[in-house]
Amino acid sequence: MSRRFTLLLVATLALMLAAPAFGNSQGPPWTRDGSDAILVEEGCTCHGAGGSPSNEVILSISGVPRVYEAGQTYNFTVSLAHTAYNAGGYMIWDYGDGNFTPGDGSKYVPSSGGALSHDNVGNDWEMVWAAPESDVGDVHFSLAGNIVDGSGAPDAGDHWTLLSFTVSAPDTATPDADESLRTISVGDYEALFGQKSPEELEAERQAEVASGYLEQGNLYFWTTLSILIVAAVIQGEFYERRFGGGPPHLDMTLAIPQGIRRGAITLGLAIGFGWAIDTALPWGYTLVIGMCLLWGIFGVYRTVVQARADPQDMDLV
Repeated sequence: MSRRFTLLLVATLALMLAAPAFGNSQGPPWTRDGSDAILVEEGCTCHGAGGSPSNEVILSISGVPRVYEAGQTYNFTVSLAHTAYNAGGYMIWDYGDGNFTPGDGSKYVPSSGGALSHDNVGNDWEMVWAAPESDVGDVHFSLAGNIVDGSGAPDAGDHWTLLSFTVSAPDTATPDADESLRTISVGDYEALFGQKSPEELEAERQAEVASGYLEQGNLYFWTTLSILIVAAVIQGEFYERRFGGGPPHLDMTLAIPQGIRRGAITLGLAIGFGWAIDTALPWGYTLVIGMCLLWGIFGVYRTVVQARADPQDMDLV
């Protein structure tokens, strides 16, 4: 195999592997890869932190009528807003009830049956929506918007959200005098207009980092301590049986009431542990209850073992 062919093969494989990492700057696919999930309904889960919708992006659509007239056309404008970024993409669908005509920077989504998306990264996309030719009832829309950080990859710096809205059927509501003035939006306007100084943002970040370290540190410390306690008890049992002759004998007159007490306490702890799991109690409380439950079980076990142990004369002449 020649060196030139080898380099060409490696470069081709590298491009194939890198392709999924880059954002769909010329419009997203209709469905998510490997599934039937429609992106305009499920969102751009490959973007953003955790693959969840973000309130940091404001997704708006203007020109939407409150009630449509059969066969009438309306001018829509889809816009995105963010404190740091000003460009991204979108997808809109009316479930095939009407017809969209894409404007500059928009195109039909392949295999969608009439949905529109961006044709290139941008903002303020204009389009025309033609209402159904007859009364088909309320028309429902799904709109997805994604604002990007310009890195070229679908990473945590991107933010997306979803907006669903409905245009009422003819003669079911009072139409607006001017549909172009009506805007529907989703997002946290406080995040957009409630600007904070760099010092405040850094302080919030540091507080979040410190909180994360404290929570993780507590989790690892108390979990490790619990494991060490359980290991120490098991080790004690092993050495007692191996080198100490086994547990000391406990007379039945003492073992029965002790077993009843310890059994009742253990049963209560078991109920409490189940309640903690069912109510999603904070992990610290659940861990304490769980450790007490294990200690109660061990106490019942020790009572049974000591009651069954053979009596031994401890003092010999």
